[in-house]
Amino acid sequence: MEMREYLLTVRKRWATVALITLLATAGALGVTLLATPQYEATTRLFFAVQAGESVSDLAQGSSFTEKQMSSYAQVARSPLVLEPVIDQLGLDVELTRLTSMVRATVPLNTVILEVTATSSDPDQAALIANAVGVQLSETVSGLSPERPDGSQAVLATTLTPATAPEAPSSPNAKQNLALGLLFGLALGVGVALLRESLDTKIRSERDLAAVSDRSLLGSIVFDPEASTHPVVMQDDPHGQRAESIRRLRTNLQFVDIADSPHSIVVTSSVPAEGKTTTVVNLAIALADAGSRVVLVDADLRRPSVARTMGLEGSVGLTTVLIGRAELSDVVQPWNRTSLDVLTTGQIPPNPSELLGSHAMATLLGQLTQQYDVVLIDSAPLLPVADTVILSKIAGGTLMVVGTDRIHKDELRSALEALDAVDAHVLGLVLNKVEAREMGYYGYGYTYSTDRSQKDPAIPEPPVATSARGEVESSAVAAPGTRPSEPLTTRRAR
Repeated sequence: MEMREYLLTVRKRWATVALITLLATAGALGVTLLATPQYEATTRLFFAVQAGESVSDLAQGSSFTEKQMSSYAQVARSPLVLEPVIDQLGLDVELTRLTSMVRATVPLNTVILEVTATSSDPDQAALIANAVGVQLSETVSGLSPERPDGSQAVLATTLTPATAPEAPSSPNAKQNLALGLLFGLALGVGVALLRESLDTKIRSERDLAAVSDRSLLGSIVFDPEASTHPVVMQDDPHGQRAESIRRLRTNLQFVDIADSPHSIVVTSSVPAEGKTTTVVNLAIALADAGSRVVLVDADLRRPSVARTMGLEGSVGLTTVLIGRAELSDVVQPWNRTSLDVLTTGQIPPNPSELLGSHAMATLLGQLTQQYDVVLIDSAPLLPVADTVILSKIAGGTLMVVGTDRIHKDELRSALEALDAVDAHVLGLVLNKVEAREMGYYGYGYTYSTDRSQKDPAIPEPPVATSARGEVESSAVAAPGTRPSEPLTTRRAR
């Protein structure tokens, strides 16, 4: 991953980073507040060797003392020093406990020994440090060889006696909070990157590009209320989702301009990716652009076009395929537009065989002759083989990919199934994309649907009607389609 990808991942999963950082900081604060304050008191001892008066003797004495300082620091924490201190002060602590409370250090290149005692009681810390210093002086004198005159060779002088500290040395609230913040931030970023690497769901165009190099024909913005008004081209024609559909329509019309497919299978890898709402709104958008469109519900497993569009679904595709009705008998117009709908009809016991029959191929050929565009809503690819069969006889296949719904391996398997039968995949449609991912920032444009507010200087476009009073399609076809012509196979209703 490049630095930009790392930053995008952190931005994408900022909530995880923020939560872990907050928890780590709160944990550090909790530990700080619950910890018992500890106080440190330090006494400083100066060690010297009583040598002769000559310069050579003084130098030897000084060198001897420096070499012994590390040993004196070890003696300060030995039982020879600490046991008498326990008895002298009457401490109710074990020797090992007192050893952990005492620290002896020697500043570099000095003959000074610093004895530090730590306790929850500041007065006790000072008493222990001073007692250890005194006892160390006596012990060192006993361990050092005597001079010829019987005097002590090493003398320890107290430079600074220990005093009771006013403030605790620990816990250090500022330091703990800073460490908690840094640790939480590092852990949060690490968890975010780990989740990103383990996350196999498709959530963005970048994830889509990692699976397939096929063209992305459109990204449809997510609408949390899509289930209540799925036909946005009618219910909210000026909304963001409707604009996404129009962009898809425009891009689709420029696919394979030289040999534009008239029949398009719209499918997905798994259920609930939004293929039906996508194909329904795409069909309406194409009809709005002046194309004669027929929408065929070929999902013979779980049909939903009739329910979505509020149409009768008891007769339709299967009724025609088994020869119990003519196409003109069951096709239904949509809201006096150039869009017709062929619903599923009764669900058959053998969907795959019916869709792969000669009757289906014949019907599809008939539809492509009568309409500019034939859109086919089919079953998801992975659960059943219906769509693979349809893709072999249709002009092209459009894959709808629902973000945060499908895994990369599932999409890869679905595309491989289409490649196995040499299906013509026109491209991909990324559905349910968050608005912020698509660059909608709200520029303040407003659209009025009140016709009374139109400029009176602008005439209304002419509307052509048929002899039976229905609105006919526009005389100008959309790019990539052929001009509209009367549909002679419709029955008078």
